[in-house]
Amino acid sequence: MSAPEHTRRRRSVRAALAATAAAAALAATIVACGTTEESLPSIGYALDNTVTTYNANTVDGAASGARQALARVLPGFGYVDPAGQVISDTDIGTATVVAQDPLTVQYRLSPDSVYSDGVPMSCDDLVLTWAAASGRFTAPDASGAAENLFAAARRSGYVDIERIDCQTGSKDATVVFRTGRAYADWRALFGATELMPAHVAARVSGVPDVVAAIGGGDVEALRRLADFWNTGWNLTPGAVDLSLLPASGPYRIESFTVEDGLVLVANERWWGNKPGTDRIVVWPRGTDAAAAASDGRVHVVDAATGALDLSLGDDAETTDTASRNVEQLVLGTEGGSLGAPAARRAFALCVPRSQLFDEFGRVGDVPATGLGSGTTSSRLLPADSPLYPGVSGPAARYDEADTTAAQAELAAAGTDRITVRIGYLGPDPRRARTVELIAQSCREAGIEVVDAASDTFTPSQLAAGQVDAVLAGTAAAAGAGGTADMQDARGSLNSAAGANVGRFADARVDRILDALAVTTDDATISGLVGEAETILWTEMPTLPLYAQPRETTFAGGLRAAVVNASAAGAGWNMDRWILNR
Repeated sequence: MSAPEHTRRRRSVRAALAATAAAAALAATIVACGTTEESLPSIGYALDNTVTTYNANTVDGAASGARQALARVLPGFGYVDPAGQVISDTDIGTATVVAQDPLTVQYRLSPDSVYSDGVPMSCDDLVLTWAAASGRFTAPDASGAAENLFAAARRSGYVDIERIDCQTGSKDATVVFRTGRAYADWRALFGATELMPAHVAARVSGVPDVVAAIGGGDVEALRRLADFWNTGWNLTPGAVDLSLLPASGPYRIESFTVEDGLVLVANERWWGNKPGTDRIVVWPRGTDAAAAASDGRVHVVDAATGALDLSLGDDAETTDTASRNVEQLVLGTEGGSLGAPAARRAFALCVPRSQLFDEFGRVGDVPATGLGSGTTSSRLLPADSPLYPGVSGPAARYDEADTTAAQAELAAAGTDRITVRIGYLGPDPRRARTVELIAQSCREAGIEVVDAASDTFTPSQLAAGQVDAVLAGTAAAAGAGGTADMQDARGSLNSAAGANVGRFADARVDRILDALAVTTDDATISGLVGEAETILWTEMPTLPLYAQPRETTFAGGLRAAVVNASAAGAGWNMDRWILNR
């Protein structure tokens, strides 16, 4: 945000969270009793990310703003709260552990749950979600190697499910995990934006019974389902087929255009509490958000600090937050200029991490420890974990740029000069300046850095070899990202995960990540993470920089809006928003 300091009131994230209960209570009072102020019928919500798909679970969908835009369009059994923790969403249904060994969870959808097209929600939706993320369903590629049919970003947790007992069309599902694989964060499964309408995939792909096709391993039917799941829900402004987009939440999509944004309206079939405002207009990158802001049609801005230049007026309030989203460089490990570990270490050694933190990572009074206290030293533990200091040692070598050490690593890679193309979603002044500083620092080491940003950039371009590195947040998300449990961050380093766009593969790291998924003992976690970080700072598949600062701006008169500095973003509770003028 570029508005002068005197034109906006600021508060810290602590103050914002302290106001949560009061704001929610006020909103409830307004809804129940009315108010003498006029409640505006539409609220605008601007994001620093694109929305290119209805399916936030594909590789590019997970890195997009779909999770922020659609959390209240496609809710699940849980949602991510402002602390980054998963909270149960009982409007959708209940999840109850019925056995411990093997872990068995009974999911029961609300008897009233129905999509906006009139088709009831069913356990078919859970089965499709599991099938897509489990990695179990493959077919030979051109070389004969097994290739996942579904281009899913997430793997963690779903790969540990042995089976789902579901009678087609039923509201009940019994999820049975593999023996010895009691996934510690099972409550995070089947969450907001993860349950896609299976009946749409079935209809379009010509598969009459999704549950039977998946249970029977029908490869041809699964291939058709996967083809639709991967790309059939893609969104292009101006060309939206609403028959493919039934909603299961308090909002549904009405239209999507560059000029008028992504329009969400109240879902008439929603069985829960009525939304506080009937119309939310999401303004992602690629729409006329700047024009909308200048016309007073934007009331919420959720962006990395310096990423968007939108002013909401003198009475707006901006909260600065050290988020759970780790700004990082994801490096290509398959061929290219960074294919060799020594080349990746050389690049990491010339990146001025401390300088970047000083210029871009500081939020207010920097704390001595925890989120926002300095450069990020672990990929697998959050900076506010009590175990974090014990695993951060290997990162120290990379805190300051070291040209001499970088040149030595280049020599070890068999060269004295490389070019590194850094891709990111632009335009983004903050990231452009980041790349500029990296280029200045690395040039002396013989590493030429090229800014490869574009307004259509997606992380999958790294896997395709079109860039050598991606500048993004946790799990390559362009905008909001990260949660307290770090599962997105951990999962994106697993060799079998779609979110691993750098194609990093290390058998020992895979085993450690699998062990962490079912471990709750602190001593064991510390030992596993310490071993993994030693490997990761040597192999260098990613270079974490700092906790990404985010600015959340709320227009004056907006009630019940609460900052969420995790992957859910400010839109996590948009159905409670009310704007009074």
